[in-house]
Amino acid sequence: MNSTASPRIPAAAPLDDSGGGLRPAVLGSALFVVFCGLLYPAVATLLGGLLFPHQAGGSLIERDGRIVGSSLVAQPFADARYFQPRPSAANFDPKALSGSNLASSNPALRERMARDSAAVAAREGVPAKAIPAELISASGSGIDPHLSPQGAQVQVARVAQARGLPTEAVAALVRSHTQRRTLGVLGEPRVNVLALNLALDAQGARP
Repeated sequence: MNSTASPRIPAAAPLDDSGGGLRPAVLGSALFVVFCGLLYPAVATLLGGLLFPHQAGGSLIERDGRIVGSSLVAQPFADARYFQPRPSAANFDPKALSGSNLASSNPALRERMARDSAAVAAREGVPAKAIPAELISASGSGIDPHLSPQGAQVQVARVAQARGLPTEAVAALVRSHTQRRTLGVLGEPRVNVLALNLALDAQGARP
């Protein structure tokens, strides 16, 4: 009677405890640090400065050889002859970008918006219900440099009176500084407040 031989089970390979996988791991990590942490940022910064020098430098705006601000950062204007930007929960500090982080149901936010609404209505001489929402609500960053065309339009009469200019002339300036949607579909029409105020200064005597 023939007996069937049992299959031979191969012996298990000895465990490699010499740390042979450590060297490739360390080398790979070092390469990632060099390429992703050093070379890529250096090349991107260099190309950005060469191809887009204005944007890479902070989109700064000069007047009479002096830097007066950036087209990316809102700043407050106390004079009645200027358009006012959105309120800022960060006090217009680029180093402290933030919104209020208050929910719409928060009593503190409601009280603040009610006060701002009354103040803006008195400043612009319009009913509170005619005030665009962005004039009493801070942006998420706290330094949004833009207003909607409606947010600028509601300030036209006050700016025109303070500057002694025809209302239509100021309204036309708002229209000419209204930026359309990016590529026709992205974002909303907007007005850069600093650029608009500088254009106003260029039209007449500066304060």
